[in-house]
Amino acid sequence: MSKVLVIGAGGVGSVAVHKMAMNPDIFSDIHLASRTVSKCVAIARSVKERTGVTIATYAIDADDVAATTKLIESIGPKLVVNLALPYQDLAIMDACLAAGANYLDTANYEPRDQAKFEYHWQWAYQDKFKAAGLMALLGSGFDPGVTSVFAMWLKKHKLKTIRLLDILDCNGGDHGQAFATNFNPEINIREVTAPARHWENGQFVETPAMGVKQQFDFEGVGPKNMYMMYHEELESLAKFLPELERARFWMTFGDAYIQHLTVLQNVGMTRIDPVTYNGVEIIPLQFLKAVLPEPASLGPTTKGKTNIGDIATGEALDGSGEKTFYIKNICDHEEAYAETGNQAVSYTTGVPAMIGAAMLLTGKWSGEGVFNMEQLDPDPFMDMLNTQGLPWTVEELDGPLSF
Repeated sequence: MSKVLVIGAGGVGSVAVHKMAMNPDIFSDIHLASRTVSKCVAIARSVKERTGVTIATYAIDADDVAATTKLIESIGPKLVVNLALPYQDLAIMDACLAAGANYLDTANYEPRDQAKFEYHWQWAYQDKFKAAGLMALLGSGFDPGVTSVFAMWLKKHKLKTIRLLDILDCNGGDHGQAFATNFNPEINIREVTAPARHWENGQFVETPAMGVKQQFDFEGVGPKNMYMMYHEELESLAKFLPELERARFWMTFGDAYIQHLTVLQNVGMTRIDPVTYNGVEIIPLQFLKAVLPEPASLGPTTKGKTNIGDIATGEALDGSGEKTFYIKNICDHEEAYAETGNQAVSYTTGVPAMIGAAMLLTGKWSGEGVFNMEQLDPDPFMDMLNTQGLPWTVEELDGPLSF
C-alpha cells in the first residue's frame, strides 16, 4: 500500500489529488486535509465522479504542529505532500519528523511578516531528516520543480556545462476578469512586488521590481511582455550548477495586470504589515486576497495556453562547441479544466507534485535528508511528464537570448 496524505485543498491540491487517483497503481490510499474541510469534501466528490476513487478527508490547521503530527500518526502515510501555504512549510516538516513520514512541497518557506522566500530555513533540516531516515523533497512544482529538472536533463543529455540559463514562464490565459491572479493572490503579489534578483558571476544582482522588461514570442501564445523577477529555483540552480555564469527568471504580465497592481501598490493595498481599521488589526494584502476571485473559481472561464521552459547555453556534450537548447511545455487551460476541473496554472503545479510523490513512493528517487530537484535523476520524472499531461519538447536554437 502506498498511502499518501495531501495537505492543502486549493487548485494545486485538487489537481494533485485528481492525478493521484488516476494512478491507482502508485497511489493506493489517498487522504486529503485542509483548514476548510468543505473544500476537501468538494474535491473528493469530484475525484469520485471522475475516477471512482474514494478519498478520505480531514480538517487540520497546518500551523498546529501537534495536531498535524497526531493526524499523520493516525493515518500512517509513507509521504506527506504539502500543498498548503509556504508559511506552513516548517510546521509541516516538524510534524513529519515527529510522526516519521517523508515530506514533499512545491514552494520554499516564506515568513508571514517578510516577503522573502529562501531555502536556507529548509536546508537547515538536512541533519534532522537524515538522522530520522526520512526524505524531504523541496519544490516539486513547475517553477520551481520542472524548470530545474529541465536544466538537469539538458546537463545529462545535451550539455557538458550550462553557462547561461533563462527560465521563461508565460501564461497566455484569459479568464475574463478585470483583475485576478491564477494562484494564491497573497503569494502571487508578494512575489511580483519583491525586488528582482538574478544570478550573475557568482552573486545575486538586485534590480527594482518589474524594472526589466523584454518581449518574447511564445509558441502557442504569441508575443508577450515578460519581466525579470526573482524565483526560488535560481537559488538552488546556482548551488547545484556551479558553472553557471548567469541565470534569470522571466514571467509574463499583461498591461492591465501591471496597471491594476501599480494602483493597488500606490494606495497601500499590497502592504503585509498590519494596519488598524475600526479597532481591528488587518493585513491589507490579506484583505485584498479576500475580495479578489478565488483562483480555483477561474477554471470554467479561462481560455488559452501556458508556455514554460528553459533556454540553456553551454559546452555541448558531443564536443561540437557551444550550443543553446530550448526545452519547454505548453499546457492548454481548457484541456486541464476538462480533465481535473482546474485551470492550467494549477495543473502545471499539481501534476509535478503528483509526479514527485510518485518518484518517492516507487523508490525511483530515494535518500535520507533534504533534497532539491537538481540532485536527483531527471529521466524518470521527465518520462512521467510525457505520460501525465505535461509533454515537453526540446530544440536547438541559433544562440542564447540577445538581451
